[in-house]
Amino acid sequence: MLEQTKYYEDYEIGEGRDTVGRTITETDFVVHAGHSGDFFPHHLDEEFCKTLPFGQRIAHGTMVFTIGVGLTATIINPVAFSYGYDRMRFVKPVFIGDTIKSRVEIIAKEVMEKRPGYGRVTERLTVTKQNGETALVADHIYMVEMKP
Repeated sequence: MLEQTKYYEDYEIGEGRDTVGRTITETDFVVHAGHSGDFFPHHLDEEFCKTLPFGQRIAHGTMVFTIGVGLTATIINPVAFSYGYDRMRFVKPVFIGDTIKSRVEIIAKEVMEKRPGYGRVTERLTVTKQNGETALVADHIYMVEMKP
């Protein structure tokens, strides 16, 4: 991991970065089910899923989100703090064997009137599959210190 101090004023709308890919495995499904308590057959029952339109198990949306965010966690900014996520959408299903990667792009900035010395920076997270299809989109909101 790389530490990089970046103040509110340093962020520019449109700047972004791409991550490396990560292939989703059956182990990911099982571990996520255990952690989340989500044992729905859509994720774990191969025979049941053969009767559904996709014909195979689909990844937990929360797992795709977690892995997609984790792929972006390569830079530590000591003056930025996660304020939350908005507008999360599961656009296309992810299956065992799919490789996903993430792109983050700054889409908005605003001064936080109720928190002097801080601004809000919104970063769009887009998780795509190996075929270019978008699997997930969410907006990550950061609270970022302004320059002293």
